[in-house]
Amino acid sequence: MRVVVVGAGYAGTIAANRLAKKVKSAEITVINPRPDFVERVRLHEQVAGTSAAATPLTSMLREGITTRLDTVDKIGDGQVALGDGSSLDFDHLFLAVGSTVAPLQGTVPVGTWEGAEEARAALAGLPGGRAVTVVGGGLTGIETAAEIAFGRPDLRVRIVGQTIAASLSAGAQKRVRTGLDRLNVEIVEDSVAQIDPGAGEGGGDRVLLHSRPQFTSDLTLWAIIGGVPDLAARSGLEVDADGRAVVDEHLRSVTDPRIFVVGDCAAVPGARAACATAMPQGAHAADTLARVIEGRTPEPYSMGYTGQALSLGRRDGLLQSGRRDDTVRRLYFAGRTAAAAKERVCRYAKFGARTAIYSWLRGPK
Repeated sequence: MRVVVVGAGYAGTIAANRLAKKVKSAEITVINPRPDFVERVRLHEQVAGTSAAATPLTSMLREGITTRLDTVDKIGDGQVALGDGSSLDFDHLFLAVGSTVAPLQGTVPVGTWEGAEEARAALAGLPGGRAVTVVGGGLTGIETAAEIAFGRPDLRVRIVGQTIAASLSAGAQKRVRTGLDRLNVEIVEDSVAQIDPGAGEGGGDRVLLHSRPQFTSDLTLWAIIGGVPDLAARSGLEVDADGRAVVDEHLRSVTDPRIFVVGDCAAVPGARAACATAMPQGAHAADTLARVIEGRTPEPYSMGYTGQALSLGRRDGLLQSGRRDDTVRRLYFAGRTAAAAKERVCRYAKFGARTAIYSWLRGPK
């Protein structure tokens, strides 16, 4: 049985490893554009130079799994068309291409490996006293701004977003502000209208806001997730309004049941883009295929959240308690203990992807 996994992020890696563990006869090929497994939850650390986010796939995938370094142009009728002009046949396929970004012109995206590396190099060459602007008030933007301010206290760091930490409770939002203030991060609640590279004072970027005066930024980083790659749509799979592949209760494409779709690119009701979502989906899809091969009835996918976690530099963090349906509670924890807990969450996600050992809560009834 030939199985192809497109994408080696959290969802794709755990799916490949879990299936290899459960179905010894499966010939599994993982297609990825780079030779590394990238911990997206550590990209802000990669940017700031406080940690590394890449691990060779050779140390992440089980023995016997074949790795193909390439891009995928199209999927259809049991075949994968690769970027180099060749193709691969499959009996089953896991589509796990994640999400992508659509940065405003003049900014550097931090949500991709390539963007994070560009941002790291630019930040490393920035003299002290210069201004760094992070666009995006979500958790990615907060962690990026905090990590840079922690690692480079000689820089002037600001974060721009209409609402800072909107996904958290009111009390947690206030605590995030306190954490950013301790790191001397300026908070600008507004949205960016335009970036004029090199048009600001001293040759920096001129940042135009919708309702506040403009300012100059020497490095402007984009920390907003923009959508998903168009591979599913380009391949003729049914997608929703956001381009995510529509799946059934077992995470199979409603267009082609041979194709499982997992992670950010799957249109699963109530799911948000996170490794906490990708890991259960990848594992469940692999379990489902194993059940089908064994002639057993597959179980519907079910997953519940526990909350959200973010770092505020290396010595501060926040854990937001949540319900299984991902709505937040008033309860949260912050400080060094929360930072240590966030680090454990990141390590567990990587451990789970590599070993295929991972557990999660069932969804709300």
